[in-house]
Amino acid sequence: MNKSVSVKIYHGYGHKHNLVVYGHVFKRRAKTSQIYSNNIFVNIIHLLKLFILKPYPLVNIRLQFFDQTIYNKTEKDGFFKFEWEALHEVEAGWHFVKVEALDENNQVLAANEGKVYVPHITQYAFISDIDDTVMISHSATIGRRLRELFIKNPHTRKTFPDASSHYQQLALSHTEKNQPNPFFYVSSSEWNLYDYLVETFKFNKLPDGAFLLNTLKRWSDLIKTGKTGHEGKLLRVMRILDAFPNQKFIFFGDNSQQDPFIYASIVEKYPKNIEAVYIRNIRPEKENETRELLQKIEAKNVCACLFKNSNEAIEHSKKIGLIQ
Repeated sequence: MNKSVSVKIYHGYGHKHNLVVYGHVFKRRAKTSQIYSNNIFVNIIHLLKLFILKPYPLVNIRLQFFDQTIYNKTEKDGFFKFEWEALHEVEAGWHFVKVEALDENNQVLAANEGKVYVPHITQYAFISDIDDTVMISHSATIGRRLRELFIKNPHTRKTFPDASSHYQQLALSHTEKNQPNPFFYVSSSEWNLYDYLVETFKFNKLPDGAFLLNTLKRWSDLIKTGKTGHEGKLLRVMRILDAFPNQKFIFFGDNSQQDPFIYASIVEKYPKNIEAVYIRNIRPEKENETRELLQKIEAKNVCACLFKNSNEAIEHSKKIGLIQ
C-alpha cells in the first residue's frame, strides 16, 4: 500500500459557463504500476490492486483553473466534483487544472494536475458506452466478464474490429485535425478501472475523451463489477447534454443491457439535440425489442442504426453524411 494521500483527477469537460471536473482523494491505495504481461497471475494481481484502496472522506480540496480558485469537500467515498463558470472566455481544446487536498490548516496534503476539454460549439459530440459496444466484455454474463478482466491487461483486451477506425473518422467529422470532435465514454464500470480503460483505449487508438464511470468498489465487491448503476448512467448522459445545449450528439451503445431503453428515453426528452443512435446487436434474442425502440427513436426524426459489425455502422455514417 502507498500510505500517502493522493489526488486522482479524471478528464473533465465543459465550456465557459459550465466546466466540470471529477476525481477522488485517497488516504492510501495499492501501488498499481501496470506491467503488460501475458502472465495470468500478474494480471490478476494488478486488477485486485485497483480495488484495494481507502478513500479520504470529507477532506477540503482546492481547484485552480487559470486565475480562479474554487474550494470544495470530498464526499463520503472520497469522490469530488467541481462545477464552475470561467471568469473569461475559454478557447476550444484541452486545458489544465490543478486540484489540491488540504488539511485543517489549509496545508497541502497532496496535489495533482488534470485536464478539461472544451469543444468548439459547431462540432458534433459523441457519447459511447464501453463494454460490448467498443470493447469485448461479455458484460451480460458475470463469469465471462470477470474472466476478461482477470486474465487480460489493457494491451491484450480486444476491441471490436473496425470500431477504432469508425471512431477515428467520426472524431474528424466536419472539423479540423487540431479540433477533434469530443468523445464521452459513459459506462457502468467503476472508477477503479479508469486508468485500465484509458490505457486500453489509447493502445487500441480510440479517440481521447472524458470517461464517466460508476461509484468506486472495494475488493470485496469485485464480483459485482459493472453490474450496477444503469440509472446513474442515464443521469450522467443527461448531464452531458445539459452542459452542451447547442451541440448535436451521436450515441453508441449495445443491446446486452439497457442502452436502447436509456437512449430512447433521452431522445424522447431531447429530440432536437440528437443526430443519431447506434446500437450494436450483441444479443440476437433482443433484436425485435431493440428494433421497436429504434423505431420510436426514428419517429422523432433521429437516425438509428442496429448493427452487428462496425463496417455496417461506418456505411450508415457515410449514408447520413456523418463521415465522407
